[in-house]
Formats: sequence, C-alpha cells, structure tokens
Amino acid sequence: MAIRTVLLATLLAISGCATISGAGGGAGTDVTPPSGSGKASMVGGLITGSLGSGLGSGDRQKALAAEYHALEYTQSGQTVSWTGGRAGRSGDVVPAQPYRVGSQDCRQYTHKVVIDGATRTARGTACRNADGSWATLS
Repeated sequence: MAIRTVLLATLLAISGCATISGAGGGAGTDVTPPSGSGKASMVGGLITGSLGSGLGSGDRQKALAAEYHALEYTQSGQTVSWTGGRAGRSGDVVPAQPYRVGSQDCRQYTHKVVIDGATRTARGTACRNADGSWATLS
C-alpha cells in the first residue's frame, strides 16, 4: 500500500497538472456521449478545468465522453474527435501508450478544444479506478 502511494505521488509530480497552450490539426473517430446507462466514465477530466471554460454542459459532456473513449478504447496516437452542439465548438483527444502504476492502468493524453476559432490544448494523466471509471490525476 505504501509503495502504491509513493508511486502515485511520484506519477503526480512527474505528470504535473494540465497545461494549456495553443495547438492545431487532427481528425479521427467522432464520439457521442454515452446514454445514462451507468457504465464506466470519466471522473474529473481535463475538460472540467479551464480547458472547458466557454463550453455549455452538453458540449462538456461530449468532450468528457471523448476523453473516456480515447483512454478506454483507442490505440496510442489515434485521435478521437467530438463536435459540440453549437457551431464553433469541437475538440480532439489523443491518448498515449498505456502503462501500469501498481495495480492501476494509466495513460497520459492530450485534449485540444476549439471554441470560436481559438484553440487550447491540455495535457494530463488519468488512471482507471477499480469500478472501471477513469480519473485524472491533479
């Protein structure tokens, strides 16, 4: 247990918090949010921070679904795209190679959001919880 705590603390220190910067390009799988089926999901997510400011709740939900889909189902380097309900709102999520920390599966990922022509990019790390949900490390 102590080793797991140390490993997670080290991972947090290495990965840091999400950073925001300008970026561009990319297309891939388009994702719609999961229905309220109670299936595994994202806890937190990069989009819930300042990256998602300026998005309505429906667009945030689509972005969160894209984060989950990228982490759970998408190969490293492949893009998962989402399109908001309002013109000028979209994004791309690109996961990195999965790895293990103790008994948890973790992945770093990048989420690019476009709001009315302005592009912001955040990078972060998420690990899969025992219930199947993914939680961002912050």
